[in-house]
Amino acid sequence: MEATTVQDLVSQAFPDGDVQVEIVGGHYTVTVVSASFEGVRAVARQQKVYAPLADAIASGALHAVNIRALTPAEASAG
Repeated sequence: MEATTVQDLVSQAFPDGDVQVEIVGGHYTVTVVSASFEGVRAVARQQKVYAPLADAIASGALHAVNIRALTPAEASAG
């Protein structure tokens, strides 16, 4: 699956967010920076990002996904 396809799927779920997708050696890193993560625990954040990718993962079209879900403050802090 192409990075742009993954980015489109996640961007639809986070229209206010900044979504970046990197592929290195077949492993995907999806980074989402969104104010909607404020006050949300890490596991719940990952579940929110995972949700729009669930069908692609279940079908085997997408595998080896690392999710980084950050608030804008966390992203600017480094």
